[in-house]
Amino acid sequence: MSRWLSVILPAHDEAEWIGACARSVLASDPLPRGWRGEVLVVANGCSDDTAARARAFADQAAARGWDWQVLELAEGGKLGALTAGDAAARGELRAYLDADVQLDPALLARLVAALETEAPRYASGAPRVARAKSPITRLYARFWQGLPFVTTGVPGFGLFAVNTAGRARWGDWPDIISDDTFVRLSFTPQERLRVEAGYDWPMVEGFANLVRVRRRQDAGVAEVARLYPHLMKNDDTPGLGLGGLLGHLLRDPLGFAVYATVAIAVRTPLYRPRSHWDRGR
Repeated sequence: MSRWLSVILPAHDEAEWIGACARSVLASDPLPRGWRGEVLVVANGCSDDTAARARAFADQAAARGWDWQVLELAEGGKLGALTAGDAAARGELRAYLDADVQLDPALLARLVAALETEAPRYASGAPRVARAKSPITRLYARFWQGLPFVTTGVPGFGLFAVNTAGRARWGDWPDIISDDTFVRLSFTPQERLRVEAGYDWPMVEGFANLVRVRRRQDAGVAEVARLYPHLMKNDDTPGLGLGGLLGHLLRDPLGFAVYATVAIAVRTPLYRPRSHWDRGR
């Protein structure tokens, strides 16, 4: 009897991105013996043809042995999309994937192998920032990618996966800004697994968008700390310290300057986030 990996993919006006994401999922290596995969694209509140573009992959998915469903919700919002995706999913393992992410072929199979245990586990891959068009974003991303949280942690932005015991750590999805932070901190550092396969994740373009989205991210972390203070004991985000900060400055002064300028601007009243869904594009 097959066991299932369910890939839940919320998508709100993602027509520009959904094709590349879908192709990367369907180019995945075969899952370990005894496992099958399903993808649930949850198109929510879309004003473009995201759902139609997603449905166009159904035949290709069937040829690769994947089940492929597209669910449409009239109302936009990630909370509703995650809830609908979970309700329709059959998988013992759940992977939650953003529609603008592209996976390495080995990633899903390695996530299944890592999560194939009865103990609660959370897993993700090695994130890479896709090459940006904006020089400001490229400099910011170059510096950011060298931070310990990215290079050695399991941040899970864009993609994270849990097994059955892991998904039991929470019930209904909370209506909060940062679902990925909430889930990551629901696991101890020892329960979080980083597999040696990666994925490409796009960073927002331009200074104003970097400030707006960074502010949203900071607000999301603060919200989790306020509403779920008991989870903060699982926050192992390493600090740079003065020595680390100076080392980064010497290695990449331009990247440091952009990163620091964005961090300062985040603390000003400029660039207010527009909504919980704001991605800057």
